[in-house]
Amino acid sequence: MTDTVLGLLAVAIGAFLCLRGQWAMRLLLAIWGAFAGFAVGAGLVDRLTDEGYLDTALGWIVGVLVALLFAALAYLFFAVSIILAMASMGFVLGGALASALGVAEPWGLLLIGALCGVALAGIAIVTNLPQLLLIVISALAGASVVIAGLMLMFDVVESDNVLDAEATAGEHSLWYVGGLVLAAVGMVVQLRQAGAIRRTVRETWSQPTSSTRP
Repeated sequence: MTDTVLGLLAVAIGAFLCLRGQWAMRLLLAIWGAFAGFAVGAGLVDRLTDEGYLDTALGWIVGVLVALLFAALAYLFFAVSIILAMASMGFVLGGALASALGVAEPWGLLLIGALCGVALAGIAIVTNLPQLLLIVISALAGASVVIAGLMLMFDVVESDNVLDAEATAGEHSLWYVGGLVLAAVGMVVQLRQAGAIRRTVRETWSQPTSSTRP
């Protein structure tokens, strides 16, 4: 039941990020921050108590509290929202790339994901992040989250071992191909708003949510 709920949540948020990554930017980054915060909070409880991912009420409570904290920070402060968004999306993309290349050890997936997260966050800090870059990153990260959610829903992997070797591309190549196709669709959908490419992420984030239309 937990895997199904997590899968549905991942598919919904991943699809939103993949297809609508540049629109309603402020709200979107807050939602993504909440998603990342929930994963961090629940993961911390799992690591510290060794009772399984979201197998206890404490895991859900801490996950929700950290999600609310991350969402509030991402909504109120541009710098925090960009660092959270780019670091978490970089972590997702780095882990997916490492898995696709056949990295088998969970620590290896986590390390590569963390390095990619730090790299993207650093790029976001030192540059005036162009909207086009966010479109590409959000489409790829959103597609990865959608595929992970579908794999959870169809019992291809479980929440406890989603980072294990059994989730590598060698074992589930069709899932990864599907993710690449979905990412390409997301880029095309977002690029249809040609004017967005000329803006920076800060300009889009500063616009009222209601004024941002496809």
